[in-house]
Amino acid sequence: MRTYTAKPTDIERQWHEIDADGQVLGRIATRTAKILMGKHRPTYTPSMDTGDHVIIVNASKVKLTGRKENDKIYRRHSGYEGGLREERASVVRAARPERLIEEAVRGMLPKTKLGDAMYRKLKVYAGDKHPHGAQKPSKLEVA
Repeated sequence: MRTYTAKPTDIERQWHEIDADGQVLGRIATRTAKILMGKHRPTYTPSMDTGDHVIIVNASKVKLTGRKENDKIYRRHSGYEGGLREERASVVRAARPERLIEEAVRGMLPKTKLGDAMYRKLKVYAGDKHPHGAQKPSKLEVA
């Protein structure tokens, strides 16, 4: 029996919507990364982007467990000398809550051009509205 390898013409992308209201950040991130990579399908091929599009709404209401709200630090660098900026999760949530989910999912994807292509299929919104209604996304529950 030969190993199945997906071809670009075989891939049919679907749209999924996840409501992050009251959900734990890590559980949403792992479920989302799995869908973006395509590991939820029997046609998964590691060397191809076989994943689906994911829309996450209510990112501002995602839950962090333990003391992560005050202890977790998000870092970014401007590229200039002394340009390291550090912010706590509570500050990031107040300024740009989408970044909490975006960085969690980004860290779970491959660090390659293929991972970049997977990441581009992720859409995160702080509120409960999104402009992707025409794609008819299916609702996904996170356990």
